[in-house]
Amino acid sequence: MEATVTSANRVRTTAEHIGLDADARALIVNADDFGLCRDENEATIEGLARGIFTSSTILVPAPDFAQTAEFARRNPQADLGVHLTLTSEWPKWRWRPVLNRGAVPSLVDEAGFLWPDVMSLYAHARLNEAECELRAQIDGAIAAGIDVTHLDCHMGPLQLRRDYHELYVQLAADYRLPIRVAPRAMLRRMGMSTIIEQLDGAGILYPDNFVLGGKRLPETAAEYWAGVIRGLPAGVSEIYCHPAYARAELRSFAADAAKRDADFRFFTSTGARELIASEGIQLIGYRRLRDVMRGRA
Repeated sequence: MEATVTSANRVRTTAEHIGLDADARALIVNADDFGLCRDENEATIEGLARGIFTSSTILVPAPDFAQTAEFARRNPQADLGVHLTLTSEWPKWRWRPVLNRGAVPSLVDEAGFLWPDVMSLYAHARLNEAECELRAQIDGAIAAGIDVTHLDCHMGPLQLRRDYHELYVQLAADYRLPIRVAPRAMLRRMGMSTIIEQLDGAGILYPDNFVLGGKRLPETAAEYWAGVIRGLPAGVSEIYCHPAYARAELRSFAADAAKRDADFRFFTSTGARELIASEGIQLIGYRRLRDVMRGRA
């Protein structure tokens, strides 16, 4: 599916590709880090069931991946993607690659865990090993019974360097999945116009607008997110956060546990649902984008 350009030389938006009006406002609310731990998993499941979360992405290498797979098998309608993972950032809560250390030696530190930050990854990793690991994560999710609807990236390394970004697009093309990327204008500012060409040439859909979570305290989370929702532009937008219960397990390793809990409380509140309705915003999931890409709409 190549990008469609209107007679006024305007690129057709993702909203239009999926059958919405050009001025419609549609919103994907994605719960990142599904699989991280039980406190994250239970909040994510609750958020998908009664909140306004419309999709979630799974950390396949993380300790509690099995719980996400069980949930997916019991809820085949759930909109679940793969949170492509090449880093493991918490000193007290780490994970290894899906492939064994011998298959991807450049992706791990001396203890056999994935590198703790993006710059360490870039300094050590071989791109071909990264590709093998990422394909293993997607294949592992599918083999576990997850109907994968989309891809995004944990901590962003697949979007911050051209060669990694090209791999990211290739994975989306090979598996026929929509992905999270920066908006077109931002990609151009980043000097990645060729990435836009790759996306369009491969017929890969992605949100028109992506909300990078800004600075907020737990006590101001509701006010912050309400302002974001009111200010959403036309097109398909994505908001992501990391919903979790700030209980003992999460607090033992995550400094942002209270913020995760506050985000969960907002996106499962009656007020959030009422605000979405009053703003005339349509909630959608990534499955709708995937179905259009695969000709199933």
